[in-house]
Amino acid sequence: MRLLVTGLNHKTAPIEIREKVAFDGPKLEEGLKGLLKGQEIEGAVILSTCNRVELYLQTTNIEGAKRYVVDFLSEFHKVKLPELEKSLYMFFDEEAVRHVFRVASSLDSMVVGEPQILGQVKDAFEFALQRKYTSVLLNKLFKKAISVAKRIRTETRIAENAVSISYAAVELAKKIFTDLSEKTFMLLGAGEMAELAVRHLINNGVKDVAVANRTYERGVELANQFCGRAVKFEQFKEELVYTDIIICSTGAPTYILYKNEMQSIMKKRKHKPVFIIDISVPRNIDPEINRIDNVYLYDVDDLQSVVDTNILERKKEAEKAERIVDEEVEKFMKWMESLDAVPTIVALRNFAERIKNAELERLMNRIGEIDERQRRLIETTINAVVNKILHPPTIALKDDREDRDVLIATIKILYGLGEEKNEHNN
Repeated sequence: MRLLVTGLNHKTAPIEIREKVAFDGPKLEEGLKGLLKGQEIEGAVILSTCNRVELYLQTTNIEGAKRYVVDFLSEFHKVKLPELEKSLYMFFDEEAVRHVFRVASSLDSMVVGEPQILGQVKDAFEFALQRKYTSVLLNKLFKKAISVAKRIRTETRIAENAVSISYAAVELAKKIFTDLSEKTFMLLGAGEMAELAVRHLINNGVKDVAVANRTYERGVELANQFCGRAVKFEQFKEELVYTDIIICSTGAPTYILYKNEMQSIMKKRKHKPVFIIDISVPRNIDPEINRIDNVYLYDVDDLQSVVDTNILERKKEAEKAERIVDEEVEKFMKWMESLDAVPTIVALRNFAERIKNAELERLMNRIGEIDERQRRLIETTINAVVNKILHPPTIALKDDREDRDVLIATIKILYGLGEEKNEHNN
């Protein structure tokens, strides 16, 4: 019983290759069915996201499974082998377990600590499990991976501290205004980073959204996307009197808001706090505005400094997370290695049961007529004797010991167990 993980991700393959081998839509189930046609493969799970495509397999023959899975990927996605092989990585057994734990915990993600990957891992596992494409070993592996990821999020701060400009802006806003749900917001201009920040703000409770864009029609379009309202660009200064949070990204060649103008606005606001983020390069908001009481102005460099600090913090937390992964991998491997003894334990018990039943039948024939109570007493006594005899070798076989293989072989020889095959479940 072996584990194999093969795949490619944002570190090993460009997006052009990742797109070609994605298992989207009906391809996911077709892929799982195709993998299980391989004689060496007993269970499969496929994880397919924009940043990675990975196949998780239980196999009885690592070498055979390696050959099969690479050929399968090439044929299934119509990708030439040389093009595919240079992007693929493979992990076996302990390293496969470690990789799955790290993926689920976001330690292998483009942004360490991002929360989406755990949900994607859960979905991939559930999809395969519900359609009965998994196996005892894969079921245990994925349940443990999900548990490890949750433990890491509980015991470390890996998911805290914003590591994108847009989200850093929101985190700063939350420090200034504890509750964002009652705050008003204005987007000045447009731009991908600014729009992403708006979406983060809305997700964090902001409801009152205004958009002021030089092209009014574009402003209306954006306002509709955010369930907000459009403001004519030449009127945005009047609107600032009622605005608590401003993100500016107009692309203007010079300042569009000066210190004296903001002083006048603050007087009309009765000096209620204002949070301004100037994402524009060159800057569109006069830096002197930051000298005004209750005005908090941040530019791209300020936000990048926050992000850089937070990335360092996440790296420190990631080191703690890696230690948790090491600990959990060791536990899982001990459990996995103990599975080697299960067929021998089952065979030994079957052997004892056959002897017990034969001798019990012989005894009953010699005794003759007895009542039901006496019969149950005899059966209970014999069962107790058998269980006590089986207990020491069973415990020894289950124990984490270096000579387990020798012990298994010895017990097979002593009791003539041969190579009996037994199904077992976790």
